[in-house]
Amino acid sequence: MEQAPHDTVDVIDTREEFLAAVEAISAGEGPVAVDAERASGYRYSQRAYLIQIFRRGSGTFLFDPPAVGDFAELDTALADVEWVFHAASQDLACLREVGLDPQRIFDTELGARLAGLARVGLGTVVEELLGVHLAKEHSAADWSTRPLPQSWLVYAALDVELLVDLRDAVAELLESQGKSEIARQEFAATLAREAKPANPDAWRRLSGLHTIRQPRNLAVARALWLARDEYAREIDTAPGRLLPDLSITAAAKTLPATRNDLAKLREFNGRASRSQLPRWWAAIEAGRASDDLPPLRVPGDGIPPARAWSDRNPDADKRLRAARTAFAELSETLAIPVENLLTPELLRRIAWEPPEPLTPDSVREALLGDGARPWQADATVQSIVTAFVEASQSEPAPDEPAS
Repeated sequence: MEQAPHDTVDVIDTREEFLAAVEAISAGEGPVAVDAERASGYRYSQRAYLIQIFRRGSGTFLFDPPAVGDFAELDTALADVEWVFHAASQDLACLREVGLDPQRIFDTELGARLAGLARVGLGTVVEELLGVHLAKEHSAADWSTRPLPQSWLVYAALDVELLVDLRDAVAELLESQGKSEIARQEFAATLAREAKPANPDAWRRLSGLHTIRQPRNLAVARALWLARDEYAREIDTAPGRLLPDLSITAAAKTLPATRNDLAKLREFNGRASRSQLPRWWAAIEAGRASDDLPPLRVPGDGIPPARAWSDRNPDADKRLRAARTAFAELSETLAIPVENLLTPELLRRIAWEPPEPLTPDSVREALLGDGARPWQADATVQSIVTAFVEASQSEPAPDEPAS
């Protein structure tokens, strides 16, 4: 059924209104539904520009984080309460930035995955489990816009108003499948996951960089990327909106001789391509003059990609193939996606260098040591051992030398 027309939604943007809302939310009951809206694709930062809260007995509250500032009082009020998210990993960082740090969560997206639902987007899961059609027309909006249009605010409110009901439906589904403990471990792991450190080679993700074949040109691409990143951070704008990746790689490949030549380069476009021309030209000159020439490729610090295993480690390649087949069958049996049974990285790691002796206990210890959850180890250890043993006993392919 369609969602009923919604009342007008107001945004809380003063400390007085915020503290009154904290008191009202504290008087509610049960879990609290939480969501956050960012301005990805528009802003450099990943800060929250709107935070939505719903609790039974309290109602719905929409907060303007830049105006409110610190949310410590709300965090304290909800310290012992379960927080309900849909895709918690997307919101936890920006919530922690304003002082909101849940101690216990329920993730309806992750729960839906573990329950075996084929599609786990919020609108789809709400429609499947609650029978309500939830429009998602503003998901990619620029939430740093002020004032926020009323239609956007209604959309944001609806994102949390059905979330507690959805939590109960997903929990019931998990309980009926005997997966409640699995979900609990996964939710705890989501909370405990640490943010990845900044990648010093992030510039290597430039679109089109693979077409650059000389270290000097790479140095120019790196200098342009760093100049763009610095300026984007300074004015809090998404880097690609200032200067597209392909403009950087085009300039790095062409190496224009003068600033005027850079301005004439057809592929060098974007909102700030001309207004910041001195900045980009200075970066090109710095790249040209640099003594620190980057290598064409950065050697990996881990195991090689699986596509190279058949040549570099044929036994590991057979183990991985056998384990993947076993996992596909296990995934179907348990109605849990393969990637949730065990991360592909963990499976590759243990296939590349399995413990010796190969026993269920040694495999379980290795998996737990690499960060697998206990339920994952319990669910997969026998499949891994059996697959590895069968792989070691398989006949080599006709063009494969016997080991």
